[in-house]
Amino acid sequence: MHSAQTSDTLAASRTPAEWTRILVKYREPILSRSLWELMVTFAPFVAIWALAWWSLSISPWLAMALAVVNSAFVVRLFMIQHDCGHGAFLKNRQIGDWIGRVIGVLTLTPYDVWRRTHSIHHATTGNLDKRGVGDMPTLTVREYREKSWIGRAIYRLIRNPVFLFGLVPFYTFFLQHRLPIGLMRSGWRYWVSAMATNAAIATALCGLAWLGGIDVLLFVFLPTTFLAAATGMWLFYVQHQFEDTVWDSDADWSVQDAALNGSSHYDLPSILRWITANIGVHHVHHLASRIPFYRLGEVIRDHDILAQSQRLTLWQSFRCARLHLWDEKRRRLLSFADARSAAV
Repeated sequence: MHSAQTSDTLAASRTPAEWTRILVKYREPILSRSLWELMVTFAPFVAIWALAWWSLSISPWLAMALAVVNSAFVVRLFMIQHDCGHGAFLKNRQIGDWIGRVIGVLTLTPYDVWRRTHSIHHATTGNLDKRGVGDMPTLTVREYREKSWIGRAIYRLIRNPVFLFGLVPFYTFFLQHRLPIGLMRSGWRYWVSAMATNAAIATALCGLAWLGGIDVLLFVFLPTTFLAAATGMWLFYVQHQFEDTVWDSDADWSVQDAALNGSSHYDLPSILRWITANIGVHHVHHLASRIPFYRLGEVIRDHDILAQSQRLTLWQSFRCARLHLWDEKRRRLLSFADARSAAV
C-alpha cells in the first residue's frame, strides 16, 4: 500500500482539480495507434479461437488451454470497448461507439447499457450515499453490525472470494447483461442495446454449434469467456477495494478527490499491463477518463508522484480479497476479523 508520506506529498503538491487540468494534454487519441492496438488485439483473438477450434480434433484439453490464453485477448478487447465508452479511443465518437457495440457481442456486454451504468460508477465512486450502481456491494462497519444474523451471513457470502470471483462473473456476463438491469425504465435505447446484443450473441452461438458442434461451445467459448469475466471482476474489485481507498458521505465527497484517492494504481508486470491495457493506472483514469489507455503509461512516466500514489503491487493486491468493511472512524477498509477486534 502507499505510505502516509507519499499521500502527504501528493496532497501538498497539487490538488485533484489541478491534476485534472494537467492531464488534459494527454486526452488526444492517436488514430494510427488506436487502429494498431485494435489490430494486435483482435487478430490474435481470432487466430487463437480458430486454433482452439481446430485443436478439438486432437484433444479438448488442448483446446481449453488455448482458450485460457485467449481469455487475455478478451480482457483486452473489453478494455478497448471501455475506452470507446469514454470517447477515448477515437476522435469520431460515432465510429467508436459502433466498435464498442461490435466488441460488446464478443464480451457479452450490451454496449449502451454498460456505457451508461459505467458513467454512473465514475460519477458516484466512493460516495457512501450513492452506492448500488456499477460498484461492489460494500457496507460500513456500523451498517454490518446493525444487520440481523441473516443479513450478515448474506453479506459474508457475497464478499466471499469464491462467490465474488466465481459465481458473480458468470451471473453478470452470462445472465445479468441479457437485460438492461439498472436501466429497465430509462427508455427504449437500453432495451434495444440489450436485445440487439442478445440476438447477435445467439446467432453467433447457434452458428458455432451448427458448424462445430457443442464441443466448440463447451471447450472453447465457455472457458475463454468465463476466465476473461473472472479476470475483469478481479480487476474491477482491486481498483477500488484496497485498504487505503476513500469513501465519504455525500456532503464530504468530491468526484476528483474520490478519483485520485479512492482508485488504486495497480502496478502490474509489463505483460499484464499490456493484457489489461493499463487499466491498473486507475486513479489517473478516473481523474481523466478521456485519456486513451495507451497514453496512461505516458502519464505515469511524466509524473512520478502519480506513479507512487495509491500504488498496489500484484503481490499486495491478493490481500485485498480479505477486506470487506469500511471503517468510517479509521477511514480504511477492514477485514471481518479486524472489524471484530476493533469492537472489543
